[in-house]
Amino acid sequence: MNWDDYPNFSEEEFKCSCCGETKMDPRTMAKIQELRTAFGKPLVVTSGYRCPNHPNEISRTEKGKVGSHGLGMAADFAVNGSDAYKLINLAFQLNFTGIGVNQKGNGRFIHLDDVQEYETIFRPVVWSY
Repeated sequence: MNWDDYPNFSEEEFKCSCCGETKMDPRTMAKIQELRTAFGKPLVVTSGYRCPNHPNEISRTEKGKVGSHGLGMAADFAVNGSDAYKLINLAFQLNFTGIGVNQKGNGRFIHLDDVQEYETIFRPVVWSY
C-alpha cells in the first residue's frame, strides 16, 4: 500500500495498538481520504486496524468472525458536536456502510466503515454505543 496516496494521514495513525500491524484496505483508505478532503480539517484517528489479538477483536475471533476493523475497512475518529454532525453527513454522502456514533461522556468518536457484505454484518447500518 502506498501511503503517499493518502496525504492527510500516516500509516502510524492506523496501526493496531496491540501489535503495531497496519493492514488497512486501500479502497477504504481512498474513501477515508475523500472524506477528509471534504471535511476540510484534520481528523484524529482513535482506532484503525485491529489484529485478531486486539482486546476489542478477541471475542469476535473466538467465534470465528472478524470485525470491520479486523478487515482493515474501518476507522474511528475523535469528533463531537457540530463536527460529528458534519462527519456523519459526509459519511452518508460518500456511502460509508457502517456508521457508529458515540457522543456521550469522554472519548467521543464516530466509527466509519466500508464493509459491503460480510458474514452476519448487514449493511448499510447505523448504531450508537
